[in-house]
Amino acid sequence: MKCKINLLAQLKTLPHFTKSTIYQLGMELGLKDSTIDTYISRFLKYKEIISLKNGLYVATEFFEKNRSDLSYVFYLANISYTPSYISSWTALQYYNLTTEAIYTISSVGTKTTRNFPTKSGNFSYQSINKNLFSDYLLVTANTDSKSGNFDFFIASPAKALYDLLYYKTHQFRGVSLDDIKKLINDLRIDFEEMDKPEQDKFYAMIKKLYE
Repeated sequence: MKCKINLLAQLKTLPHFTKSTIYQLGMELGLKDSTIDTYISRFLKYKEIISLKNGLYVATEFFEKNRSDLSYVFYLANISYTPSYISSWTALQYYNLTTEAIYTISSVGTKTTRNFPTKSGNFSYQSINKNLFSDYLLVTANTDSKSGNFDFFIASPAKALYDLLYYKTHQFRGVSLDDIKKLINDLRIDFEEMDKPEQDKFYAMIKKLYE
């Protein structure tokens, strides 16, 4: 029983962990694989740990303590499907460029398009060409009052808008420059609130499509 308590205590300090992590910690406590398997089942049964997706977990206590921290939600989205970064509507909302209510955490990655319903909300991942998997940044913990306590990758404002339109227009097929301006207005994106360098960057990305 003491080993079980010690194992759970260690898991409660981690922002996330895999089954391999549990085995490693269990072995350090002198536990057999079969015993660790039993403990994992009990932890899940009594909701002491939460399964975010197959093979990825977080201790319930840690999750409840941090679930209101947006940076933690974004962090979990990043590590649930790698490589990926927060983008589209979710990033635009983060930058206060839209007032639309966002219920899905939207990310972009290089793997197959996927959706994961989790305790933190629905994590949506859209696949993009590796050549376009770019212009995202690492927001580090406590760099400002908004960043929160966890590091996460997020698209720049310009790339977040580009990614949104990329999927909205099916990769800009048959779309003119005038269509893009109209679409931005129709989607109620506060483009004028975007910093001028980001606006210029966005137009530079778009112009490459028509060269």
